[in-house]
Amino acid sequence: MSRFSEPQHPVFQQLNASIGFDWRLGPYDVDLSRAHAKMLAAQGIIGADDREELLRALDAVERELGDGTFPFEPGDEDIHMAIERRITQLAGRVGGKLHTARSRNDQVATDVALFTRAHAQAAQSAIRELMRALVSTAEAHLDWRMPGYTHLQRAQPVYLSHHLLAYVWMLARDLEKFRAVEAATARLPLGAGALAGVNFDTDRRLVARELGFAGVAENSIDAVSNRDFVLDYLAAAATCATHLSRLGAEIVLWSSSEFAFAEVSDAWASGSSIMPQKKNPDAAELLRAKAPRIAGHFVALQGVMHALPLTYNKDMQEDKEHLFDAVDTLELILAAATGMVGGIRFDRERMAEAAGDEFPAATDVADLLVRRGLPFRECHGVVAGLVKLAVDSGRTLTQLTPDEIRAQSPLLDDEYYEVLRGERWLESKDSEGGTSLRRVREQLDRARTLLA
Repeated sequence: MSRFSEPQHPVFQQLNASIGFDWRLGPYDVDLSRAHAKMLAAQGIIGADDREELLRALDAVERELGDGTFPFEPGDEDIHMAIERRITQLAGRVGGKLHTARSRNDQVATDVALFTRAHAQAAQSAIRELMRALVSTAEAHLDWRMPGYTHLQRAQPVYLSHHLLAYVWMLARDLEKFRAVEAATARLPLGAGALAGVNFDTDRRLVARELGFAGVAENSIDAVSNRDFVLDYLAAAATCATHLSRLGAEIVLWSSSEFAFAEVSDAWASGSSIMPQKKNPDAAELLRAKAPRIAGHFVALQGVMHALPLTYNKDMQEDKEHLFDAVDTLELILAAATGMVGGIRFDRERMAEAAGDEFPAATDVADLLVRRGLPFRECHGVVAGLVKLAVDSGRTLTQLTPDEIRAQSPLLDDEYYEVLRGERWLESKDSEGGTSLRRVREQLDRARTLLA
């Protein structure tokens, strides 16, 4: 007899139910149940005939989930109970044996681990596609000059290829993070039961092998209460989305009339509802906007898990919506960034004109003086004087006369004018990781090797 004397309140039923979102775990729950049924039979806990009945029913459920014909019912609280109900409808009383030696606690933890692992792998594939697009675009614009910026002020000229490759190395770090997420899902929770283990001689390692886990969770309490791998995914996704937001922000700037460095393909832009002359880089703007959404999911789940007593608490049902939305958002914006980068058009003349401003090359004049024995801090003062003289007189640095430059420092001669030539600025940055063409080609080689 039930301990409850009153029916559940409809509002509580709505609050308690997770079927509206955890249906996405259905395919993973079928895989898990299939491996569990095989293990139960291998251990003699159920008979071989029972196993075959259960596997036939699970195959049918898999087809129904795949083609959208699975018969959900109003009383289904979550996908796990819905599948178990359907198995019993298909296999009769044998269906009731499927839940032997497991609990929804270890079952849910395992389903979520399987889902997280699959989407950590999907994220790595999508990241590699974006990296390939960036490498290809960098190769196509190898020696195109543009200004580099600090504080959004022109600082020093760089090659466009060098700038684009910066995102490749950001994404390479994202790959490492998602590989770590995979590693965090490597221990099978199933077999932990509700929290203390189960009363049957199960073979958890058999199930682990069936489902592609490297081993089993060592402690049953930790197994059912662990959601670190979800937090790891959300943290990796938040950082990756932040990288995409920075790429999106630069594309928005470059597409503006004020910069006019680039134009986004029509496939990734939209027009104004009242201003027909406008072309808005909406996809790039949305790369910016989606990043805090994913970061918010990470922070929210940290809040859910914070200070929770062991083991399972219903609070942990909140892991799924944060995870699912982050997965969908990240995979969407990675695909959008890849398409946008592949179709963007750059204006070589406009970028070269902006990079031709001589004042960003002032550092090279300082370095010339350093090579001639003057301490850098003194060089800094000399160059500041040259810049002030040029600005005050409305001239460029190369328009200063030899007498004027020698008045600032007798160490300056005609090489001063050579240093200020555009090609010299870029090729002088030949330190490892710098913007010279030799170093950019090295980066491209390393990126191709990484992607291979």
